[in-house]
Amino acid sequence: MIALKGVAKAYRGAAGYRILLNNVSAEFPAGYNFGILGANGSGKSTLIRLLAGSELPDRGTIRRRVRVSFPLGFGGTVHGALSGRENIAFIARVYGASVRQTARFVEEFSELGDYFDMPVDTYSAGMRARLAFGACLAIDFDVYLIDEVTEIGDENFRRKCAAAFRERLRQSDIILATHNHHTIRQYCDRAAVLADGRLQLFDSVAGAFECYRNLLTGPG
Repeated sequence: MIALKGVAKAYRGAAGYRILLNNVSAEFPAGYNFGILGANGSGKSTLIRLLAGSELPDRGTIRRRVRVSFPLGFGGTVHGALSGRENIAFIARVYGASVRQTARFVEEFSELGDYFDMPVDTYSAGMRARLAFGACLAIDFDVYLIDEVTEIGDENFRRKCAAAFRERLRQSDIILATHNHHTIRQYCDRAAVLADGRLQLFDSVAGAFECYRNLLTGPG
């Protein structure tokens, strides 16, 4: 379970402070996969970083009684001056995983070839995504946090990613922030709506979609 209690988060912008989370209290229970719905700028990516612990709230507490992943899709996951192999070794050490086994899995899964031993700054966006995706799947987490992952690689590689992810979901949960409604329907059995600093959790994906449509178009 991941629990938020009185969590607040805001950023200073040209027009003043933008409140993304306003005294939010909510629980993500174990055993469910959640999709996060919200407009651009609503704070979905910030929420994922807060749940991961890679960013701290301005106020309130977040309790994690599970082992959570780093945000898949978060640009800060890897260091550009290090090679793919060096990045994977660092990530494995942080999470207490075997460096050799983790590197072997990622090298094979990511299909980066010689680039695996080259600086990540030489990678395309798709190659970075392959490296991060492989790193996330190489380590066992109770909850995988995913932030707006776009299509990666060719059709064969996407099928491999989907199969690997489904294998992990037999024993793990996901919290997924994306604009792709099909992806939420495909992977999630519950959903939440983030809007105007409020986070509302629903027991069904359909209920969250209805709420989100009403926010965008108005009731009726």
